[in-house]
Amino acid sequence: MNENIKLYSEMEKYEIINVNDGDKFNCLGNNDIVIDEDGNLKLLILNDSKSKFGFFAKNEFIEVPWEYVKKIGSKTIIFDAEEKMLKRSR
Repeated sequence: MNENIKLYSEMEKYEIINVNDGDKFNCLGNNDIVIDEDGNLKLLILNDSKSKFGFFAKNEFIEVPWEYVKKIGSKTIIFDAEEKMLKRSR
């Protein structure tokens, strides 16, 4: 297989980091990816739960457009976006 191909089964353990502010968003397996009908990656949907008590926490989601993803490394997915550029939803 081509070296540049990454399988989701391998990537689901990759940690997601915003280099703009240093925030970490757990691993890809705990978040989602939106793919369009042509197979192009469109969004990362990140779970931004601030509480350690998940049962009582209100889940908030952050939509990160794929154009903000700067690098997919050997163990991380790096994106660069200012807080005001990201859409939040519940």
